Amino acid sequence: MGLHPKGFDLSLDRIGRLMDRLDNPHLHLPPVIHIAGTNGKGSTSAFCRALLEEAGLACHVHTSPHLVRWHERFRLGGRGGSRLVDDDTLADALDRVADANRGEHITVFELLTATMFVLFAEHPADVAVIEVGLGGRFDATNIIQRPATSLIMPIALDHTAWLGDKVELVAAEKAGIIKPGCPVVIGAQMQDAARDVLVETAERLECPTSVYGQDFVAFPDQGRFVYQDGDVLFDLAMPRLLGRHQLANAAAAIAAVRSAGFDIGHGAADRAMQSVQWPARMQRLSRGALVDLAPANSEIWLDGGHNPAAGQAIAEELAARNEIDDRPVFMIAGMIDTKDQTNFFRQFAGLVKRVFTVPVPQTEASVPNDELAVKANEAGLPAEPIHSVANALRLLADNQETDDLSPRILICGSLYLAGAVLKENGTVPE
Repeated sequence: MGLHPKGFDLSLDRIGRLMDRLDNPHLHLPPVIHIAGTNGKGSTSAFCRALLEEAGLACHVHTSPHLVRWHERFRLGGRGGSRLVDDDTLADALDRVADANRGEHITVFELLTATMFVLFAEHPADVAVIEVGLGGRFDATNIIQRPATSLIMPIALDHTAWLGDKVELVAAEKAGIIKPGCPVVIGAQMQDAARDVLVETAERLECPTSVYGQDFVAFPDQGRFVYQDGDVLFDLAMPRLLGRHQLANAAAAIAAVRSAGFDIGHGAADRAMQSVQWPARMQRLSRGALVDLAPANSEIWLDGGHNPAAGQAIAEELAARNEIDDRPVFMIAGMIDTKDQTNFFRQFAGLVKRVFTVPVPQTEASVPNDELAVKANEAGLPAEPIHSVANALRLLADNQETDDLSPRILICGSLYLAGAVLKENGTVPE
């Protein structure tokens, strides 16, 4: 991080040059499921991994960003299940990539992407699930030439400085991962304009295409999760990942894995719904140093969602929980300055009793907590700037009356904040 630019510099030239010097490891991968989209990429990657591993397959997984440790970006598949890369293996691969780069201009993400290709090429596996970093067309992962499936998850406005300020422009950038003749799965899209761009691109490139709501569907039924496409009907356990949006994510993963040519039976799919794990996406924190600071019997949720579409999904899940168990809802939020803070907060109007705004640790892009409180106020939420998550939890505990209902507390607004919370709480991803 000290040697290379932290920002975005979307191009395939530098990564292509580096791949040549490393003997093109990206050409020696197992079949790849390549995932782009604004929301749901990480959760869907986790569903893909669970499906493939429950079917007995060795699965590499690349995701970004990491929450606590860089190792989280590189999960190496094996017959006994996948594992995060170990220190020595990661350090060796990074050294070789850095040597091959010869000190030339390159971004941190490009170096890490090259490292991913080296690791995945050198360790045998049946399949690799690779998540796009930003956009698609010029993302460093997009030197993949013939993906087994290109999967595009819901598209919304985010990173507008790089991807455009209209959903059609963002969709066109994400559609850049679609390759001629290669299968495409299009997940649930909130806007017809985005779906139309994706479908038109896939048709122009003559790709076999499966579209959510048309070629495959998912819905809850009497406490179960039903997935259906043109060939199978699965009656499955509800996904372990919470939120109605996770049904669509799980369905997209099933469609993508099947589209990539992997025969996932009913039993494997059912087990996958119960074993899937993905931290900081409606993750219940039930123990840890921060949890101990909260009011007794609090229900504490952590979510790294940071744009209005993610906010809507989180708010819907909280509202559904309040219908079952009505508690006062408090939010502890930190956000960075590239996000639409006011419209994120607006999703929670009428649901959240009070917002405590906090700085996001270890990033210069953090919105000052007093400025973030103003954004929450603009969205109709009472807000108060607080120095830290720990202080906000202490304040809630100090003001808790004996006969008060135990609160439902949401910590949200940034993956950077989520990572800091998991680290301070002592519950880092494994």
